[in-house]
Amino acid sequence: MSRQEDALERLEDDVEQIDLAIREGRFQRWLALIAGMSSALSGLEVTYEHYRGSYSRRIMYTPVILSGMLCAGGVAGFFSRGAARTILPVVSIVTLTDSAVGFYFHVRGVARKPGGWRLPVTNMAMGPPIFAPLLFGVSAYLGLLASFLRRAENGDDGNVPRGASTNHWAKRVTGDHEPIGWIQHVREGRFQKQMAFATALSASLSGFEAWYSHYKNNFRYRVQWSPVIIAPMLTVAGLGAIKSVRAAHTWLPAVSAIAVLDGSIGFGYHLRGVLRRPGGTKKLLYNIIYGPPIFAPLLFAASGFLGLLASLLGRDDTA
Repeated sequence: MSRQEDALERLEDDVEQIDLAIREGRFQRWLALIAGMSSALSGLEVTYEHYRGSYSRRIMYTPVILSGMLCAGGVAGFFSRGAARTILPVVSIVTLTDSAVGFYFHVRGVARKPGGWRLPVTNMAMGPPIFAPLLFGVSAYLGLLASFLRRAENGDDGNVPRGASTNHWAKRVTGDHEPIGWIQHVREGRFQKQMAFATALSASLSGFEAWYSHYKNNFRYRVQWSPVIIAPMLTVAGLGAIKSVRAAHTWLPAVSAIAVLDGSIGFGYHLRGVLRRPGGTKKLLYNIIYGPPIFAPLLFAASGFLGLLASLLGRDDTA
């Protein structure tokens, strides 16, 4: 066997092991790390967005602080099972709450602009990014899910199997039982419907953000229409995956891959837009703050990543 064939065989074996770990819910470490890294991207976005608003309210500091905490919690959860089960879920829940509060303040910010909601298109385009706080909450959602998963190095987490019924004989021995609820489904990687819904929600929010962000410069480049077109497609694919196993294994991964590619290309365009501003790299920080939102396309790509992950998971009704 040649080296190339041996390397290909090892790659296929690694892919099979990764696929098996995801389907069995044994990817806590990597999902915790992904939640932390996506939180870091969201935190950078919100840092300079709120800088534009001069941090006029103290509450504008909370997502900046929480993004750092969630990032640290995700990294800690990657290295420590204890951190993944204690620190990560607490920080994730607090961040989810903060995202909901931030959404309220952004809605109020649009309402307080001249004309309020009587001029929705203009005020949403020129006001605070209305759905940005909810997109920030996606990272917290991933962190919360990660806290319930198992780790690849120890599939059963050292727990003794417990009976699912209150009348099971094992309860008389252990004094406890384990009802088969949504937590158990998550631990076993059977939450495809949840992840498909999260994909649809994230895609719709990202698509709307891309629409009014690109609306500001009148869709100067044709490529700016791509996330606006792909986002509804991914939303439909995510909702279809909730109803259909076939859609979850065909349309969802296909459209998700397109979204990941489009988000990556968009990041290149936004980076180029920053570098083309007056001063270029000499005034890099200033141009990042006042140029195109440099990490926004990567958050759209993250929606595609959620869809790819959902396509690999099991379902609570089909196992």
